[in-house]
Amino acid sequence: MALSTSPEAPIPVGQVSRLIGGWIDRLGAVWVEGQITQLSRRPGAGVVFLTLRDPSHDISVSVTCYRQVFDRVSEVVGEGARVVVHAKPEWYAPRGQLSLRAAEIKPVGVGELLARLEQLKKSLASEGLFALDRKRPLPFLPQLIGLVCGRASAAERDVLENARHRWPAVRFEVRNVPVQGVRAVPQVIAAVRELDALPEVDVIIVARGGGSVEDLLPFSDEQLVRAVGDARTPVVSAIGHEPDTPLLDLVADLRASTPTDAAKKVVPDVGEELVRVQQLRERALRAVGGFLEREERGLAAALSRPSIRHPQRMVEERAEQIEALAGRARRTLGHLLDRADSELAHTRARVVALSPKATLERGYAVLQKPDGTAVRSPDEVGADEELRARVSEGEFRVRVADADAAGAVTPRA
Repeated sequence: MALSTSPEAPIPVGQVSRLIGGWIDRLGAVWVEGQITQLSRRPGAGVVFLTLRDPSHDISVSVTCYRQVFDRVSEVVGEGARVVVHAKPEWYAPRGQLSLRAAEIKPVGVGELLARLEQLKKSLASEGLFALDRKRPLPFLPQLIGLVCGRASAAERDVLENARHRWPAVRFEVRNVPVQGVRAVPQVIAAVRELDALPEVDVIIVARGGGSVEDLLPFSDEQLVRAVGDARTPVVSAIGHEPDTPLLDLVADLRASTPTDAAKKVVPDVGEELVRVQQLRERALRAVGGFLEREERGLAAALSRPSIRHPQRMVEERAEQIEALAGRARRTLGHLLDRADSELAHTRARVVALSPKATLERGYAVLQKPDGTAVRSPDEVGADEELRARVSEGEFRVRVADADAAGAVTPRA
């Protein structure tokens, strides 16, 4: 029930603590999963104290149990182990502290862990967090590499030494964090986000050596996977050895089988690049040389053609052809004119021979009436009719004297 309080009528802290204790006492026992971070087993004490932590939310709660409860699992349970506890919440009123009284402790087996990881993997995959189109390409030559690894670890040494051996000028921004245990997840997340916020960092490597499934469990944490998925900087996962596949490998932009492999994939080898540059230069020289040789051969072939070597020959040949055609045209035209002249002369001779004038030149005359019609019979004229007489050299007029006397005409004075 809600308490009736006011600034003028407050209740003491002890009463609030007792009320909270009463509410908690009414709660029943629950099954709780977590990771043991602290374990205290004092010799001769009948109670064991431990701290149970939720790595995903960084929340811890104190747990107490009788020694005989813990002794049943003491051989397989220690600090860092994941357990399932059947406990009842308790409230310690003098200190205002919540704790759990455990009645049973069960270790979480590897098979169960793997099953939960598989379920988490399917859930994250259904969100598209592992999709290939989310993967970003790594820069060819990163100017600054962020490295998240354990302090003075073999993974850090492998990455730094191999990277600097391949490219001596490479620079690193290293963040040393716990890579296993209860503090690993939040500190790795913080390191990744810190490096991701630096604009000069081109790529981030998260590296750790090999270990058991429990040791590599922080790198399958959902919060860490989502933090890497949200990073704007490409992330390379180099966790464990080749068979190890934490969920970080699936969300990272590139998976390396080992920290050494990560250095080889992120940093190019200066010797190999120099050889590649030399090969490309030689290839370019061969390509340019081949192109020039082909062009030279083409130019030489073009220059060897008669039209290029002796261009005037074409003009001379055309001039000769034109001169021959012109002579042929002149001869043809001359023949045509001669033939036309001959035909004209023959036609003229025929016309002259058939012309009435030729007849007149032989002494004949043509008599024409005033209307120009020729007189062919004496019957066509009458007496005293005036006619026109045409001769070879001209014409004159005559008058008919007697129409009855054939051919009797009298010239007109």
